[in-house]
Amino acid sequence: MTITDVRVRKISNEGKMKAVASITLDEEFVVHDIKIIEGEKGLFIAMPSRKTAENEFRDIAHPIKADTREYIQTTILKAYEECTSAEEKSSS
Repeated sequence: MTITDVRVRKISNEGKMKAVASITLDEEFVVHDIKIIEGEKGLFIAMPSRKTAENEFRDIAHPIKADTREYIQTTILKAYEECTSAEEKSSS
């Protein structure tokens, strides 16, 4: 599995959610609404989720293996950092 495209949409509010990303896998499958969140230990991703009848959030799609999750997170956060640095350069 290879991530062949990452799209990042920055969020302009001052909350913990910084952006929303979409990834394309092997140019054949897309996962939307992956959240980029600022946590106590830095940025992390949250997979797309849905609120249940018990008011809990459950992931709709998620990686099964830890190394796959790490690959997805690293790739998305790299794209987010590139987006942020490009934005800073253009506003200077």
